[in-house]
Amino acid sequence: MKSAKLPRFRPDLTGRKSAIRSLILDTVSQFGKMTPNMDEAIEKLPEPKDVTYQRPVKLDDALLMTKFGIYNLCLITISGTILAAVLLETLGISYVLPVAECDLMLTTKEKGILSAISFAGIISSSHLWGFLADTRGRRTVILPTLFLAFASTVLSSFTTNFWLITITRFFTGFFISGSSATIYAYLGEFHAKSNSSRAIMGASFVFGVGCILLPLIAWSVINQEWEYTLPLLNIVYRPWRLFIVVCGLPSLVCGLALLYFPESPKFLFSRGHEQDTIMIMHKMYRWNTGGKGPKLALTSLLQETEAQQTKIRREESANNKSVLRLLKQMWQQTAPLFMGQYLKRTTIICVLQFGIYLTSNGMYMFFPDILNRIAELEDQGVGRTTICQAVYATQVDISQLQQHDVNATALPEVCHQKLDISAYEHSFVLETIYALGFAVIGLIINAVGKLPILVFIFGVCGISGILIVFIDLPLLAIWFYVILLTCGFCISVVNACTVDLFPTNLRAMAVCISLMFGRLGSVVGANIVGFLLDSQCELTFWISGISLIGCGVLSFFIPNIYKRNALEDRISISSR
Repeated sequence: MKSAKLPRFRPDLTGRKSAIRSLILDTVSQFGKMTPNMDEAIEKLPEPKDVTYQRPVKLDDALLMTKFGIYNLCLITISGTILAAVLLETLGISYVLPVAECDLMLTTKEKGILSAISFAGIISSSHLWGFLADTRGRRTVILPTLFLAFASTVLSSFTTNFWLITITRFFTGFFISGSSATIYAYLGEFHAKSNSSRAIMGASFVFGVGCILLPLIAWSVINQEWEYTLPLLNIVYRPWRLFIVVCGLPSLVCGLALLYFPESPKFLFSRGHEQDTIMIMHKMYRWNTGGKGPKLALTSLLQETEAQQTKIRREESANNKSVLRLLKQMWQQTAPLFMGQYLKRTTIICVLQFGIYLTSNGMYMFFPDILNRIAELEDQGVGRTTICQAVYATQVDISQLQQHDVNATALPEVCHQKLDISAYEHSFVLETIYALGFAVIGLIINAVGKLPILVFIFGVCGISGILIVFIDLPLLAIWFYVILLTCGFCISVVNACTVDLFPTNLRAMAVCISLMFGRLGSVVGANIVGFLLDSQCELTFWISGISLIGCGVLSFFIPNIYKRNALEDRISISSR
């Protein structure tokens, strides 16, 4: 028996479709009451934008996101040229002293004072510029001081006696100080911590390359034989005066170049200008990628505790017009460096800079003069002599100069209008060593660490200074003299330590204070040489050698000097 088929169930879709259609029409009708014109409503919808949603990032990470390229290289080049300008303004006078002693009636002691007076100007203003750099801005200080230093340098080229050139050179040092120390903080704050040391050493390499020009410019300008009489000023304008002006030109060029660069992003961020900081980051990224990379995914920065704590204080400092309050704030800005955890750091850094500058600048100021004396003695047929014996044998009797008209065209035979070529040659070798040395240090500083570099340089230079006293072969003694002066390598390494040891709100002041003590070492060193060279020459080299060895021992006590940054190590390895 066949089973009967059950009828297939078929839902009534017609009625359901009708109900859905009615519901849609009712909804559209209700929406039409709110928006009569449907097309108009659609047009009002915002068009899609390329919006990047990202969490806030730390400023240090944001700097890494901008890459490392042409923007950084331009800043490094400008910063290195500014450092070279500082050297030309302060040490260029060392080439002037031997050839201007008759025009300016200079004794050896006055040479020491004149060679140190620029550093005295730097010392007197370092505190002020450090305070203004921390409260008003790095670029705000660097830019005008470069132009003012150039103006003072031009004026110094027209002076006619010791006191006038001393005053003008003091103001040159006073103004050039604004850029000499602040530029380290300015450059470092465009880079993440992992790249700041390398950037500073890169600027130091540019500084070394620029310094090579110093003996070349001195040779090409000073050793010319032309001279012009300026009746209006009652002076004979000789090549050494033009050389002073040429030494000031880098300050003018760098000042013009910085017109196209912004304030330090870290400083702006610490003042609460987040959007301005982000704009700088985007500009850096565009420069570094050439505009070909993907869009920088950076919309906000993570507020740092340091920036929040210093915002109110900085705003009060910027709006303050009272001199007494300004001095009070300068003290408040400086006092933390000598309190608590920063006291030890500040003391060690300042003592190291003092010891370095005592030799690198103090002894350098008489380097061309001493080499000129050795060459003079060799021309007389003397073969074996120590440096100090050559100094004793070639002293100039100042009484002969005082009886001569300083404005006369013909100078006494005792006067030198030119420097011996050997002075330029060894100075050129010294500056070349500096350029190559800074390049090598910049490459190995992350891999080797700062402590081994400091200890090696201090030890080798200190021993060389002591050996100079006993060597009676002039050429060998000169080479040891060159090695002694290379202790200046440590200046940038210690500055890199300073940038790492202090926070943003104290960093510029810390660098300025440490370099202020360094310049004080230059003043002390130059005057020691000026007062002792003609009578106790050997003692000057003993002082330099022992002080450098002491600095090498002190380097072991720099806080965190043994710690290595893992990120720096990876970057150092990957960059090879």
